[in-house]
Amino acid sequence: MIGKAKKRVLIVDDSAVVRQTLSDIISRHPGLEVMATANDPFQAAERLRREIPDVIVLDVEMPRMDGITFLRRLMAQRPLPVVICSTLVGEGSRTFLAALEAGAVDVILKPNLATRKFLEESSIRIQDAILAAAHARLDRRRQIPNEAKLTADAVLPPAGRTAMAQTTLKVVAIGASTGGTEALRVVLEALPPTAPPIVVVQHMPEAFTANFARRLDELCQITVKEARDGDSVLPGHALIAPGGKHMLLTRSGANYRIEVKEGPLVNRHRPSVDVLFRSVSRVAGANAIGVIMTGMGDDGARGLKEMRDRGARTIGQDEATSVVYGMPAEAKKHGAVETEAALTAIPEAIMRAVNHAASRIKA
Repeated sequence: MIGKAKKRVLIVDDSAVVRQTLSDIISRHPGLEVMATANDPFQAAERLRREIPDVIVLDVEMPRMDGITFLRRLMAQRPLPVVICSTLVGEGSRTFLAALEAGAVDVILKPNLATRKFLEESSIRIQDAILAAAHARLDRRRQIPNEAKLTADAVLPPAGRTAMAQTTLKVVAIGASTGGTEALRVVLEALPPTAPPIVVVQHMPEAFTANFARRLDELCQITVKEARDGDSVLPGHALIAPGGKHMLLTRSGANYRIEVKEGPLVNRHRPSVDVLFRSVSRVAGANAIGVIMTGMGDDGARGLKEMRDRGARTIGQDEATSVVYGMPAEAKKHGAVETEAALTAIPEAIMRAVNHAASRIKA
């Protein structure tokens, strides 16, 4: 990181323990530093009059003013990248959706000091979320540090040249990360009830995906739900990978099904887009349409290339409409993207690819 300024972070949380824990996690990353901490939005606003951070990490439940109210006021007066840090679970996940609608770049789980696994895995998630927010619509071409990470091989080994049973059923696989919650809403809301089956990996913590799927289901013409192991993959339905688990597409005869499984982090994520895309390339081949959208890092780039190599149509979100042009850029660099499209043009591109695949198969 020599010669490159660290991204400065303002932490706003009423818990001294959480402020210290987040400070420790952020300070361990060579590209991040804590500019300051504040115990409520009023103290944060006072600090913002003196200096501006690259990212704000913001709690929701605080005295004098809640985090969502502060977020809305901040976005109206002085927009800055904000990551919500919350213990939201169950019904509280509605606040998670409200935070995204108010302008938060991402939401991460508040540290649980009693859990060793959290400190080992979620500290990386926290650092990545802050880094992605720091680059959102700013220096979007920068990549996260090059650290050792597992590939999709850790969950689903390469298929080799095994012959695949024939099917004509089309399926759409979508992968997204930072900025993807809003991007997915735009895409899924525009798809008709006649759309083919859709499987989605959105990088998101556990406890949030069920309510996220329910919210999309309320807005969309298609049916949207959180995937469960053994679910059938049906036309006019979108299945969202549950947070904290990998999701794979499998096939029983001519019918697609979902497998939800445990496994290590792949490309620093679980669920991983690469794992989903590899499974789709195996069981759907040329009957698949792959879509990679806004997100930090390179998860999905190799899997989308495997899909394209097996005859799938592939679509990448363009730079102009990506909150973070990381994942689509990496996929493009790997030669995985056949068509690049603006966010609002992706639904039409999907349906066009589906119809093209159908006519090609009939021919």
